[in-house]
Amino acid sequence: MKLRKNDTVIVISGVDKGKTGKVLSVDPAREKVIVEGVHFVKRHTKQRSQGEQGGILEKEAPIAVSNVMLLYDNEPTRIGYQKLADGKKVRVAKKTGETIE
Repeated sequence: MKLRKNDTVIVISGVDKGKTGKVLSVDPAREKVIVEGVHFVKRHTKQRSQGEQGGILEKEAPIAVSNVMLLYDNEPTRIGYQKLADGKKVRVAKKTGETIE
């Protein structure tokens, strides 16, 4: 999985195409990410305790990794890997060749 938590991504397909947001969580096993402000679903919840509110809540749902692309310098780019001279593996923006982070 080439995306990480706190990366800024843009949605490239689906209902939310063109929206941008920060990655809140990553699920490598299912190849899904949760992006802030993208792909809202409604959940009907029951009141569990006296202080908690029940009702219809909106929250972000997972979206497929193939439907998002990393934004680097406000440009969508693919991600590659490169080994440095000291043996460290780093992410690289395919468009510019610059090291990410």
